[in-house]
Amino acid sequence: MTDTLVSSATREVVIGFERPFVIIGERINPTGRAVLADEMKLGDFSRVEADAVAQAEAGAQMLDVNAGIPLADEPTLLAKAVKLVQSVTDLPLSIDSSIVEALAAGLAAYQGKALVNSVTGEEDRLERVLPLVAKHGAAVVAITNDETGISEDPDARFEVAVKILNRAADHGIPKRDVVIDPLVMPIGAMGTAGRQAFHLVRRLRSELRVNTTCGASNVSFGLPNRNGINGAFLAMMIANGLTSAIANPLHHEIKQAVMACDVLTGHDRNSAGWIAAYRDPSTPGRNRRRNKRSTRTSPE
Repeated sequence: MTDTLVSSATREVVIGFERPFVIIGERINPTGRAVLADEMKLGDFSRVEADAVAQAEAGAQMLDVNAGIPLADEPTLLAKAVKLVQSVTDLPLSIDSSIVEALAAGLAAYQGKALVNSVTGEEDRLERVLPLVAKHGAAVVAITNDETGISEDPDARFEVAVKILNRAADHGIPKRDVVIDPLVMPIGAMGTAGRQAFHLVRRLRSELRVNTTCGASNVSFGLPNRNGINGAFLAMMIANGLTSAIANPLHHEIKQAVMACDVLTGHDRNSAGWIAAYRDPSTPGRNRRRNKRSTRTSPE
C-alpha cells in the first residue's frame, strides 16, 4: 500500500489506504474571507493564529496555509504565516499557492517535510514546481487539469494524473509523494460532478495506487445546507478510496462523517476515537460536572 509521509519538526502524519482519514484544515485561506485578507495585508496575523489553534483542537491532522491576496506581497505573507502557524501548533502543513515564488518562500520558512499545494499538468507549472518540490524533499498535490482546462471526462483527468506522476518521477519524486486531486466540481452546476469524482478516485486507487485529496466543500457551492452535502460527499468519497481532504474540522457534519468512516473501515481501532467523542457523558467514569454543551463557535 502507498503511504505519503509529511511532517513538522516534531510530528509525522501518514496519508495512506490503511490509515485513518486525514483532514487538512482549510480555514487559513483569505479567499472569500475579506476580514482575514484585510488583516493579513496590514500585518495582523491574530486570526491566522486563532484558526490554527482551533482547527488543531478540533482534530485536524494537517493544516493548509494560503496567503493569496490580490496586490499583496504573497511570498512574504506566506512565509510569515508558515512561521507563525508552526509556532503555535506542531501539525504538518500544506503550503498552498498558485504563485511559485510564494511556494518557494513558504518552503524555505518551513521546518519539516511539507505538502506543496499544488502542481497541475500544465507544462510551465510542471517545470517550475516539480524542481522546487524535489529540492525540498516535499510531497505535492497534483491537480488533474492541464492547458486544455478541466475536462468533464474523468478518464481524461486520469490521463493528466498519469502525466504528472511520470514527470514527477523524472525529477526523482516518488509516486508515494504525489497526492492526486481529482478536481471536485459544484454539484449544483454539474449534476454528474459526484459520479465523476467517485469514478476517478476509484481508478486512482485501484490502477495507480496513489493517495488522493480534494477541496471537499467545492461540491456544495451555491446550495443551502452546504455542510450536510459536504459530510455525505466525504463519506461517499472515502468509500470510493479518498485518503485525505482539505475541509473544515470545525463543522460537526464533516468531523462526524470522517470519524464514522474510520470506524466502518476499521481504521479507528476498537472504535476508541468514536467512543471517546460520543459516549454518553452520564456513563460511569465520565466527568459528571460536564453538564453543559459548549457554545463555542469558530472565528470569522
